[in-house]
This record gives sequence, structure tokens and C-alpha cells, in this order.
Amino acid sequence: MSLTEIIIDMPAEHEKNVFGQFDIFAKKIERTLHVTLIARDGNVKILGEEAYAKRAQKILTQLVELSERGNIISEQNVDYAISLVFEGNEDGLLEIDKDVICHTLLGKPIKPKTLGQKKYVDAIRKQMITFGIGPAGTGKTYLAMAMAITAFKNNDVNRIILTRPAIEAGEKLGFLPGDLQSKIDPYLRPLYDALYQIMGAESFIKNSEKGLIEVAPLAYMRGRTLDNAFIILDEAQNTTPAQMKMFLTRIGFGSKVVVTGDSTQKDLPAGSTSGLDVAVGVLKNIDDITICNLTSKDVVRHPLVQKIVKAYEEYEKKTTRPKSKRRRT
Repeated sequence: MSLTEIIIDMPAEHEKNVFGQFDIFAKKIERTLHVTLIARDGNVKILGEEAYAKRAQKILTQLVELSERGNIISEQNVDYAISLVFEGNEDGLLEIDKDVICHTLLGKPIKPKTLGQKKYVDAIRKQMITFGIGPAGTGKTYLAMAMAITAFKNNDVNRIILTRPAIEAGEKLGFLPGDLQSKIDPYLRPLYDALYQIMGAESFIKNSEKGLIEVAPLAYMRGRTLDNAFIILDEAQNTTPAQMKMFLTRIGFGSKVVVTGDSTQKDLPAGSTSGLDVAVGVLKNIDDITICNLTSKDVVRHPLVQKIVKAYEEYEKKTTRPKSKRRRT
């Protein structure tokens, strides 16, 4: 087995960002691709088997360009760059990075970080109704929120409506004190968190007082017709089929709808059918409706979350697999 030596440019100011603290990212690339990386005088020397050395070159080249664009390289970036190169998609990470949806209050750009997220964002731009289905950490709600705020700021819609079913996550919380708003706020807190981060509490409160941004339980949608609005239904796996039908039939002219949910985390009573599952089967062949299925590959939280999601997916496949019938002898 002959070793190949490849040298690439890596400006000193980007070396720490690309290699990570204590060279943690460089070590991961070395372990995964069985190569050796040596950084010196603004260059990186890659030593290893030719095929793997070339893959390492492609990964590092993408990470350097991401760094030059002002990105802080994360472990998720490194893991995803490695997986894309193994799949033969050498420029996928750079293409995804070009798509800036908007900026947070602190100026941080909000972008899709995986191909699955990119397809999801593109579907929201193009379609009237988009379903974003996938595990925790895939950015379903956050990206939808960013798209809604962008559409609102660009005057593509007149208002934003955010809703979710008010169901406890496997617990009975009992009586909640306070007025009606205080009672429903705990269920809607994740939506508030995303709004505050992207547009700021002051801007949210001002637009909320004007009725331009509304955060409400799903039950409040009955009897309404929603024109010229960007509507997000979050945690849709906890709707009943009747609630889902009610919600989807509220849509008026000039509106855009995003429905998000995780089919593996239902909090409905045992034996109940999820409105999300029914809707996916009923609506899958209708034009202007796109169903985006995100997977553990699209998880952009801490890398451990991705491993947890994957472990649960494998566990659920095993537990739901039908048992083979034994042959009689």
C-alpha cells in the first residue's frame, strides 16, 4: 500500500477554527480516513492512502472555505462534510452554506445546515403547504419560524400565526394558576423562544399587540379563515385527525402553511390516531403540498443528540419488526 502526500493551503488565522480546540476536528478526520495531517507555515500536509488522502483534501478544502466565509466550524459541520464526501457529494456543504434565510437579533445568519434542511427550506419557499417531519434537533420549527419572519419582514404576508396543540408531554400537569394566557403559555414556550432569538422580545411584543403576530393553541383556530398569513402548526403529531382537518381547512388566499412534527414522539392517549399520520397518507399526492422527511442525518444539535436519535430509530425498528413464524417439524 503506497502512501500519497497532498499539500493544501490553510491560512494560519483559519487553522484553529478548522482543526478545532486541541485539534479535535483534525483528529476525527485522521481517525475516520486513516490519514495523518501536519499543519505548518500556512499549509497542511495530508499523508495516507491515495483515495482517503483525496477525501481528506476535499473535506479540509470545504471547511477552510466555510471558515473564510465567517462561519465558526462545529463538530456537526465536520461530521456532515465527512458523510457527504463519502456519498460522493463533494461541494454539498458549500452549496448549503450559501442559503441565508435571515439573521438573528445578534446578527448571526440562519442557514440550513444539511441537504435535508435545504430541501425543506426550498419546499417552504415554493409550496403553499409544507410538512416537515423528523426527529428532535432537525430544525423543523426553527427554520419554519425563520422563513415566517422573513416573509413578514418582506411584506409577503400580513401576519404570522403560530399554533400547537396544548397537550402535556407524557405528564399530567394539573391545574395551572393565572389567567387564560398564563395557562397556555407553557405549551407555547418553544415558539416564543425562537421568536425572541430571531426578532427580539421588543419587536415581538409590539407586533403581537397589533395582532400581526399571534401565538395560540390549536383549539383557537376553529371557525377562522386565515388570509395573507404565514401559519405554522408545531407538534402536529399530537393532533387528532379531526383537528388536523380543521386546521388545514382554515387556509385562505395568499397564505403559506408549515406543519411540523415527529411521528415517534406522540403524547396522545393510548390507542389514538395521530392527525399527522393520517394527513401524510391522505395528502401525499396533492400538488402544492410537499412532505419533507428529515432523518437523524439532519440533526444539528449536539452530536450526542444525533447518536441518541439513531439509537432510538434502530431500537424501534427491532421492536416493531414482525416475528417470523417458526416452522413445524
